[in-house]
Amino acid sequence: MSKGKGKILFMVPYPVRHAPSQRFRVELFEPYMQEEGMSYTIAPFIDARTWHILYKQGSALQKAWGIVKGYLKRLKTVFIDIHSYDYVFVHREGAPMGPPIFEWIVAKLWGKKMIYDFDDAIWIPNTSAENKLAAVLKSVWKVKYICKWSHAVVGGNEYLCNYARQYNSNVVLIPTCVDMERMHNGVKEHKEGTVTIGWTGSHSTLPYLDEIMDVLQYAEQELNTKFILIANKKPDLPLNNWEYISWNEATEIEDLLKMDIGVMPLKGDNWSEGKCGFKLIQYLSLGIPAVASPVGVNKVIVEEGVNGYLCRTKDEWESALKNLVTDIALRKQAGRAGRTKMLNEYSIAANKGKFIQVLRS
Repeated sequence: MSKGKGKILFMVPYPVRHAPSQRFRVELFEPYMQEEGMSYTIAPFIDARTWHILYKQGSALQKAWGIVKGYLKRLKTVFIDIHSYDYVFVHREGAPMGPPIFEWIVAKLWGKKMIYDFDDAIWIPNTSAENKLAAVLKSVWKVKYICKWSHAVVGGNEYLCNYARQYNSNVVLIPTCVDMERMHNGVKEHKEGTVTIGWTGSHSTLPYLDEIMDVLQYAEQELNTKFILIANKKPDLPLNNWEYISWNEATEIEDLLKMDIGVMPLKGDNWSEGKCGFKLIQYLSLGIPAVASPVGVNKVIVEEGVNGYLCRTKDEWESALKNLVTDIALRKQAGRAGRTKMLNEYSIAANKGKFIQVLRS
């Protein structure tokens, strides 16, 4: 495809500028697609109003109507709007429930070249307690068929790519990236005083904190640390000195820079193996050393004793946090090493060419 040629439709699940996976795997590349003269449209399934109530208790009728509206919009997209586009990029899925009917229409009925992107092990059932019915309707089996029908598949780590390679020979690994020029361009200034341990993520990943809650209690009581949590839903934590910060795009970098150490606990299961380590990527890109579970891509991102620590046991977690809390020089050194690695491997600058090439292929 020559520069500027070919119109691309992005079928995405979430409203624009709301969901981390979509923001950093699709929306963050917009300025670079514009620089290339590419013509594109982003078509969300869920609108912002539905998104804000979807993972809360109650509001069943409003949720149902929001989903119905999403399906109606998708029908219009794949039967009417689709003919204006040359290529279709699907992030995660065309619709949140049911069989892959929209992807089939795009690839099989209309014969459009489809690029399929995912950043979680979405072929494994994983739904929240608030939406048990969705677990039945999710149709996770559809992932392999979408892989088969796609012209190319983009995975966020090697584990995801290996799954896709079972069904498609044209698989490209593009990690979830941060823009270290336009956005994640701050650098943590490590200072003496109370050390703040932090965690950021969506409501769905909050349960992972249970894996290290006793460690956070130790750090608070024995190391005099503070804990901050950045999320879209406030939990109840058994800590005394902690702060909840509601996620806000406008203040996201400023809020992350309040951390001195970032943590990413995970369980050792197949779902966690599919995680793309985005929390770590955010921490390290800002010069914040990280402590994480040695699961999946975490083992690639974190270099033991260089930009952080990988911890299996309670003792290892406590030792790693103690090292970083009590040694400001170590925090500075690890932060610098982490930022350098992110710039070289996990930044938009390092991966935008690969993303553009997938769209041009």
